[in-house]
Amino acid sequence: MSVLRTHHVGITVRDLETVRSFYERVLGLSVVDTFSVSGTGFEEAVDVPNAAGSFVHLESEGGDVRLELVEYEPEAPASRAESINQPGAAHVSFAVADLEAFADSIPDDAERLSGPRTTASGTTIMFLRDPEGNLIEIVEA
Repeated sequence: MSVLRTHHVGITVRDLETVRSFYERVLGLSVVDTFSVSGTGFEEAVDVPNAAGSFVHLESEGGDVRLELVEYEPEAPASRAESINQPGAAHVSFAVADLEAFADSIPDDAERLSGPRTTASGTTIMFLRDPEGNLIEIVEA
């Protein structure tokens, strides 16, 4: 069996530019690539007739994982979980050295589920939502 390594974490969005801007402005990620994909091979790979996608790849300063945002045509109805404890719920997580300082730097217009909280395991975390409601966990490394 081949050895697997993480290439990227992907999130499908409705408004690529708005969500991209959020990840740049609020989380400090940088765009490392933008591209579009369409054609028969892509349609067959994603199992969506007439599929086309516009992609943005972003990375943090550490560059340890790439975040892929993709806006598809045709757009399907939204179906995300409303709560993190729902089956099928997903989130992306980023680590910071000082969560209190990070939390203080978040713009007021960013939706917070909570401020920094220390769990029974001793881990300090907080959750945000991007402009389309996708969950983001920030954890103190």
